[in-house]
Amino acid sequence: MSRGATSQDWNPRAYARFRDQRLRPALDLLNAVGGMGAGDVVDLGCGTGGMAEALRARAGGRSLVGVDASPAMLEKARASGSYDAIQQADIADWHPRRAPGLIYSNAALHWVGNHEVLMPRLARMLGKGGTLAVQMPHQNKAPSHRVWLSLAEEFRPDRTEGMGTPGVMAPVRYEELLGGLGQFRLWETDYYQRLTAEPGSHPIRRYTESTYARPVLAMLDADEKAEIIRRYEEVMHTAYPVRGDGTVLFPFRRLFFTLTV
Repeated sequence: MSRGATSQDWNPRAYARFRDQRLRPALDLLNAVGGMGAGDVVDLGCGTGGMAEALRARAGGRSLVGVDASPAMLEKARASGSYDAIQQADIADWHPRRAPGLIYSNAALHWVGNHEVLMPRLARMLGKGGTLAVQMPHQNKAPSHRVWLSLAEEFRPDRTEGMGTPGVMAPVRYEELLGGLGQFRLWETDYYQRLTAEPGSHPIRRYTESTYARPVLAMLDADEKAEIIRRYEEVMHTAYPVRGDGTVLFPFRRLFFTLTV
């Protein structure tokens, strides 16, 4: 993963709390990969290495390389023993040591800005027949994400400029950027995730605080953090009601594309 809007490192345990929900779109992205070139398989923004085993099964003897900016995440990825090589690098600056056969990036590139430059640059790195496969959350306009930023603007208006993820462009922009470079496929999927409420907290707060809300919470002191969480949860109980069985149905949109050159 990229460090995103804050240099605070990722918390692997908090991120793993909803592992199953995060893994499903990752597997869907991999299943959409048709062919790949002869070069390495690169897990770009590999995090803790949750997809390493599945990528290894598809690699067909190719070397598997994990790339991430987070030392804490890479420590977990390295311990899995599934990667042939681990590279610590910010995605915005990363360059492969040789042309990859597959650059696979699940839920990472939305933390990296300037997609007009980034995406064509990644495509140019591929070897002949190589594939770029990308999945990014496309949820910024939903209450689960939008409310964090609106509350942060109330608490710390002096520090909210540029906060949050750099954002995902309109889907048509990716087609305009990449459609002429090879075989391009683009789609979105809404995942209806059933989350279980935890005592004393709304599950959507738990889901978002380890990812999207990290830069919001990192800038607040303890009292401010407690108050923004309280107010966020009030809105979540209205926007995403906890049902009688203690669960919440959480629709979460994700954007996918693959490009084979």
